[in-house]
Amino acid sequence: MNKTELIEYIADRADTSKVTASRTLAAAMEAIESTLKAGGRVSLVGFGTFSVSSRAARMGRNPRTNRPIKIQAARVPRFRPGKALKDSLNS
Repeated sequence: MNKTELIEYIADRADTSKVTASRTLAAAMEAIESTLKAGGRVSLVGFGTFSVSSRAARMGRNPRTNRPIKIQAARVPRFRPGKALKDSLNS
């Protein structure tokens, strides 16, 4: 499912227009992104938790040249699924 299909699904299920569904999805994504940028976490009970973790700098290898390269430290988003989501996938 891509973003357009998700917007259509939301509009159909919420009995609203695609424009409203698009704005709603954009607002939700913006809220999650701004919270993660601030170092916080977003917990949706039953669905899962979005958080940020730090990845340390490390040495890697360029697959074309086989030469070592330095990979910089980075903050990366994480998602941990909730129990209800996991259960729904395995039932």
